[in-house]
Amino acid sequence: MERIASFCVDHTKLLPGMYLSRQDGPNGEILTWDIRMKRPNQGQYLSPAAAHTLEHMFATYARNSAYSHGVVYVGPMGCLTGFYLVTIGLNGGEALELVRSAFSWMASYEGEIPGASAEECGNYLMMDPIAARAEAAAMLPVLNALDADHLRY
Repeated sequence: MERIASFCVDHTKLLPGMYLSRQDGPNGEILTWDIRMKRPNQGQYLSPAAAHTLEHMFATYARNSAYSHGVVYVGPMGCLTGFYLVTIGLNGGEALELVRSAFSWMASYEGEIPGASAEECGNYLMMDPIAARAEAAAMLPVLNALDADHLRY
């Protein structure tokens, strides 16, 4: 089998940030963004409960934002170093603004976690809103330092 694109990236060189990791579709209009919150293989990762909480919050925010028409998918990386955001029809500046605003919202969110009930989630008790807020807040300076014209590995 061929190696998939994400396994062709040298993870020993990745730093926290936001990177365009794939372009798909007939015209390259489907973009996969790597929202890298932790340095790979350095011993610090998102806790499963924080990642799960961020997933609920990030997906809910993105699908209710001004950019919701372009959001295809929001989900955690299995390695617990960040998230994937898949968009269609959004440019780098729009995707970065969406991620910045989502992380700002998550960093200060105080309400009930969206979708955190037995009817809505398969593991609704595995939530850590305090850790999720802290992780989102820690990522904000990284996101705010990024330039939309330089979102590549």
